[in-house]
Amino acid sequence: MRPKKGFAVEFINRIRTMDPSELNALIVREAGEDLAQFFLSYSASLISRDPEKVLENTSSLMLMGYLIRAAEDRREHRHEQAIALA
Repeated sequence: MRPKKGFAVEFINRIRTMDPSELNALIVREAGEDLAQFFLSYSASLISRDPEKVLENTSSLMLMGYLIRAAEDRREHRHEQAIALA
């Protein structure tokens, strides 16, 4: 498996076996309630618009989350570089 896919598979497997309270604590710690509620609302809206595309929409939502995280990492890296150059 390629590194990104391998990490994703491992992470999903860990999430799937987590106790619900442990998973909720992870979500609150890493994303916060506001972001969790935003994604819940956005997902419900997207899926309700076209229920026949639930699988495609779910995949898109997962990829969107990954892309958001990648963008956050790039922004943080640029910020760190700017501080190092200052």
